[in-house]
Amino acid sequence: MRERLGEIRRAALAAVQDARTPEDLEAVRVRYLGRKGELTRLLKGLGALPPEERPAAGREANLLKKDIETALRDREAELAAAAPAAADRLRGGVDPTLPGRRPHLGRLHPITQVMAEICAIFSEMGFAVEEGPEVELDSYNFEALNIPPDHPARDMQDTFYVDDDVLLRTHTSPIQIRTMERRRPPLRIIAPGKVYRCDSDVTHTPMFHQVEGLMVDRAVSFADLKGTLTHFLHRVFDPATEVRFRPSFFPFTEPSAEVDIQCVMCRGKGCRVCSQTGWLEILGAGLVHPAVFRNVGYDPEEVSGYAFGLGVERIAMLKFGIDDIRLFYDNDVRFLHQF
Repeated sequence: MRERLGEIRRAALAAVQDARTPEDLEAVRVRYLGRKGELTRLLKGLGALPPEERPAAGREANLLKKDIETALRDREAELAAAAPAAADRLRGGVDPTLPGRRPHLGRLHPITQVMAEICAIFSEMGFAVEEGPEVELDSYNFEALNIPPDHPARDMQDTFYVDDDVLLRTHTSPIQIRTMERRRPPLRIIAPGKVYRCDSDVTHTPMFHQVEGLMVDRAVSFADLKGTLTHFLHRVFDPATEVRFRPSFFPFTEPSAEVDIQCVMCRGKGCRVCSQTGWLEILGAGLVHPAVFRNVGYDPEEVSGYAFGLGVERIAMLKFGIDDIRLFYDNDVRFLHQF
């Protein structure tokens, strides 16, 4: 009996100290002092002891009951005293004693990722990055680029005008003009940034991003242009991607070319994306028109150069297999988390 009372004492007092809430204490009381509790059952079994042992065993059992009751009251008072401090910690829904949570890390927007990749490739080839205003003068956006007042690009259906002589730039080519006005050859630059046109469908948005490039030096040839763009496209996609140049027309370059790549979806076999042709138009380029050089004070008899322009969204759509440009600007986190 004495050994059993000792076991109950150790277990009960330890359980009281381990209790963290009033509910825990009530569970301990019921387990040991309730009607079916361990100490209660032991007291009911005193009648089975020899008569000479009953008084001592009864005294020890009653003393243990008082000790357990005292321990329960003391622990209850401790928990009550700690409750205000816990409430203070939880004020505002924050418990600073809890382990920290790892912050959610954001991602770069896919357009930002592709823009950075494009700029990095050209920077490795020696091109400096230049920037300019998005709200531009007509003279920089059109006239200096050999686009006369009656050119279709000036139509209100294509261009956002602020007033007669101020507009939202339709390309980043004005940066090339501004750079040539303040610097003398040789120069090699790219001009990344936002541009604006009155257009909106699955492959066009009113605001999009371009990266345009310019190189001016002595004896710059079309072969230099082809080598630069072919290297760039092989870096952006892969070295196995075929590249072709087709004759075209741009007011600010002569000769001009459209640059195509082998369809990255079907590898030239023909699919819906490439309209069964096996090729995708990727950018425009050409040698700088002599009139553009004269407009910035360069002598076209002494210098030559090439220029090119590409749409960042276009490249991003091909790299990531996206068929609707508007997904880039819907801000759907389910879409953006893929990148």
